[in-house]
Amino acid sequence: MSRTDVKARSGAAVRAQWRTGRVRAGRWSVRFDPRAVLVCLGLVVVTATVVVLSVGTGSYELSPLEVLRTFVGDGPPGSEFIVLDLRLPRALVAVLVGFASGMAGAVFQSLTRNPLGSPDIMGFSNGASAGALVAIILLDAGTGQTAFGALVGGFATATAVYLLAWRRGVHGYRLVLVGIGAAAVLGSATSFLYVRSDIGKAAQAASWMIGSLNARGWSEVGIAGAGLVACVPVVLVHARRLTMLEMGDDTASALGVPPERSRLILLSAGTGLAAMGVAAAGPIPFLALAAPQLARRLTRAAGPNVLPAGWMGALLVTTADLVTQRVTGSALMPVGVVMGVGGGLYLAWLLRRERRSQHL
Repeated sequence: MSRTDVKARSGAAVRAQWRTGRVRAGRWSVRFDPRAVLVCLGLVVVTATVVVLSVGTGSYELSPLEVLRTFVGDGPPGSEFIVLDLRLPRALVAVLVGFASGMAGAVFQSLTRNPLGSPDIMGFSNGASAGALVAIILLDAGTGQTAFGALVGGFATATAVYLLAWRRGVHGYRLVLVGIGAAAVLGSATSFLYVRSDIGKAAQAASWMIGSLNARGWSEVGIAGAGLVACVPVVLVHARRLTMLEMGDDTASALGVPPERSRLILLSAGTGLAAMGVAAAGPIPFLALAAPQLARRLTRAAGPNVLPAGWMGALLVTTADLVTQRVTGSALMPVGVVMGVGGGLYLAWLLRRERRSQHL
């Protein structure tokens, strides 16, 4: 057999594997959705483009080519400090926080089997915010301590909501309803912290609670990156179990998936992602709610779509940050303002759609 025939057969085999969504290497095989892979690649490219545009935006304007040249050490005079020390950390925090929140939203919506089952509506993000505020207002903590407070608050809220929703198992709608109640309680606790704090700390906490990328540096990049390194592999390993759990606990058990243990592992990983995102940039409203739904509409695939949801979240935050800088002419407006307006409109549309389909 000639070398040309071998190449033709290997190319045909690759195309066949791509069409069937399965790649084999010896005893190992990986299944994937070809459309979801293409959507992820497209979202990565668009997100990277928005990051380059965002890094070049400001009082010291840089073209995309100048930004790319600065990345490789051949930029204009003075651009390295502006790009690498001032603007790039902010852009990376936007990507990491958006990815974490989008993936966390996909996990929670899949577990609850409800498009409203996102960590910000269910109170998990509120718990992380309350924990971070305790560290900021009462303990005068720095970045690391604030991240730890957010993590403790998020997991404490997750534990309380899970136990209160337990009744011979955890039903999705019950988990959402208990989470909404927990969010209301935590909102009152947050207001009490504002009242008891002095005006300086209250102003600092208020600006953080809006959800902002202002003055974010490499320490916040490290916090968000650590959350992704710890939690993303857990979600990816158990993503197949999410698909089984969407079919119901009885079906999952029949297929060999332990429902409660899998749910606890995935809830822990999703809570960790949401908490570290809050610790790095504050609570960004509606991000975890909208990103998974938009990603699912692009992939047109059943299941949690955790990776497309993560990249969609990254694109939403980076785009919102670019919009704030272009519209206001500065980077001072919190990105949470833009996300709040857009997310509120999306939530109204989603509620109307659910009502028309008689799910509400």
